[in-house]
Amino acid sequence: MTDVDVIVIGGGGAGLSAAVSAAESGASVLLFESEKELGGSTQLSAGLFTAAGTSVQKGLGIEDSAEKFFQHYMDLNHWVLRPGLIAAFCRNAGPTLEWLIGLGVEIPAKVSSNAHMPGLCQAGVEDVWRGHVPKDQGYGLVQVLAKAARANKVDIVLNTRVQRLIEEDGRVAGVVADDLEVRANAVVVASGGFAQNKALLAKYYPATLRAGDDLFVVAAEGSRGDHIGFGEQVGAALAGDGWGLLMPTAYLQRMHHWQSGFPPKSRIYVNDRGRRFMDEDASYAVSGGIIDAQGGTVWNVFDERARLALGEGYAHWNAEVVAAEAEAGRTIRAGSLEELAGKIGVPAAALTATVNRWNEQLPHGTDPDFLRHRTLANKGSAENPEPIGTAPFYAVRTLPAELVCTHAGLEIDEHAAVRDENGDVIGGLFAAGEAGAGVLGLRYVGGGNAVANALTMGRVAGRNAAR
Repeated sequence: MTDVDVIVIGGGGAGLSAAVSAAESGASVLLFESEKELGGSTQLSAGLFTAAGTSVQKGLGIEDSAEKFFQHYMDLNHWVLRPGLIAAFCRNAGPTLEWLIGLGVEIPAKVSSNAHMPGLCQAGVEDVWRGHVPKDQGYGLVQVLAKAARANKVDIVLNTRVQRLIEEDGRVAGVVADDLEVRANAVVVASGGFAQNKALLAKYYPATLRAGDDLFVVAAEGSRGDHIGFGEQVGAALAGDGWGLLMPTAYLQRMHHWQSGFPPKSRIYVNDRGRRFMDEDASYAVSGGIIDAQGGTVWNVFDERARLALGEGYAHWNAEVVAAEAEAGRTIRAGSLEELAGKIGVPAAALTATVNRWNEQLPHGTDPDFLRHRTLANKGSAENPEPIGTAPFYAVRTLPAELVCTHAGLEIDEHAAVRDENGDVIGGLFAAGEAGAGVLGLRYVGGGNAVANALTMGRVAGRNAAR
């Protein structure tokens, strides 16, 4: 005998999407959230959602399709992901976005120049823009989904962490929470990732250890890796080992960019040879890999004019903080480029030549080496950067250190059903979001990849769990 049709573990974007979808399909749904409020990492995000063939794109005259999205997704991930699962994700992402709009999420059909302006923006390195920015960010997504959950009579239990799954006759038949057994026809694991669990990071995403003390986590506090334990209990296979999203960031940042602020527009990144090697505004779909190829740490070089031009009201990237960091010796400061080169251990002639070359190019509107002028235009930048030439000069250590999400989790198929070590489906068990692995891969496709995965596969999981 069951107490409820579907149990959902986790009340972030994936869990709420699964719960609402299951309830819309006629199932009775019980959702357990370990924290005191709903939202998880989705609520902390910009809410950006990647999808193809949407009404928002069509409203801007953009032709796109799930097939084109699939090709880009697989190519960027070197075809190491399961094509069937990715095809299902790409096919369902657009309809999921339309479903969200139908629930009340507002995404206007207008061009957005960044991840915080509602509309359509460039998510990563795609040739057709697919980044859908909702009004009120991730918080807005969660509020709409929470309202839909209440309207569909989803029973939500907060501040309750599920201890284990109940397995009977080779299938999952419920959970134990607060030492109480609750029976169900199906369980959806949507408990998030493990960004807040240092032991699991060391085991399943050791690249984070390279950041050392510079590492900081922007995922929700509930990202403890409970899904790994659930998988071990029932013999589930794991996928995505060693993958996740580490965004390149300055050592001095400890928060999301919209809280920490943004580095100067007039800046260059140089490697240990004193050479510029990338478009400094390249999408984090690829920028982490580019910096890793340089050894994992590079220098962000700018001048006094750039420091004084930093925006007001940010926690870390402001003129006063940079000056204080320089006084403390953590940000490198020097009266000349030659002196700066000596302090950061790069060839002085190379650094000087690099700055001179940049001054002759991008401040005049072109960047023939790395085409940063195109990226700036896509971000809505109307003015060219200033030359780098006003002493003193600064160098800030920059590396992949902002941990956003982890990709290792329970292996799922195109129906969001969890597979065991033999590749067979475990009856009654589904997973989505960071807990359901296989969609987030070797390369993060762009802004909105994690949110789109969570809500899309959450919806797929909820609908199939209800069946």
